[in-house]
Amino acid sequence: MTPDRAPRSAARRALATFAVVALLYLSFAYGLAPALWRHYERQNRLADKPMTTTTALGLPGDALNVGLEGSRDDALCAMRAAGWRPADPVTFRSGARIASSVLLRRAYPTAPVSDLFYDGRRQDLAFQKPAGVSPSERHHVRFWKVLDAGDDGEPVWLGAATFDRSVGVSHYTGQVTHHIGPDVDAERDLIVQGLSAAGVATTLYRVSGIGPTAFARNGGGDPYFTDGDIAVVRLAAGCRAGGPPEIVADPPAAQAKNAVFAWIAALRRRAK
Repeated sequence: MTPDRAPRSAARRALATFAVVALLYLSFAYGLAPALWRHYERQNRLADKPMTTTTALGLPGDALNVGLEGSRDDALCAMRAAGWRPADPVTFRSGARIASSVLLRRAYPTAPVSDLFYDGRRQDLAFQKPAGVSPSERHHVRFWKVLDAGDDGEPVWLGAATFDRSVGVSHYTGQVTHHIGPDVDAERDLIVQGLSAAGVATTLYRVSGIGPTAFARNGGGDPYFTDGDIAVVRLAAGCRAGGPPEIVADPPAAQAKNAVFAWIAALRRRAK
């Protein structure tokens, strides 16, 4: 082999190696891994549903991260039992009241939440739990009825739970809005733990949502991260309080994904 051919041959081998590694990475990251992580042992009719809400302008909103299985009355009763209050509808009067309560730091435990949309519909139910004196800081969740009858014959509601940490302006539109905290999984878990503690949860299980997401932004431009699963709570019929709920284990691939993401989430929380 002549001297000038040796570098070109080495370069071709390096390029071929890079192409193979890149192909393997893309196949795993965008094909095999998501296929292994996705799981719908229950409610498999959710598999083809969108897992992110949208704003009135059509921007991606908050990710769906929590679900309820039960009737509307059961959902209302269970959330109240867990310490959540239904949010007032958005009207001129409620808008003026929330503005004054934020400015004057007055309590408004049923303050309205802005509309988000799922499949073109604004939320069916909305709840909040105060975290401070005024509504500038609060836990809140919006729910949409996604299935009229799930695997157990009961309606299935999917929700987006977030924490309002402050009032500001949207990074995208400049409109006045709440800014959310980035750890949306913590808000999901707060709801599940509250329903379990109130004794109105009979079964806990998880299904795939948007998938593991370390860096994302909602419709207001706020960053968030999530392991990408939806925690679903099957509610006690008639809101009858009982004992601890049955916990359905995730499949091994989902458990492995969540173990890895727990490490990533820990880094994100320390970086705040």
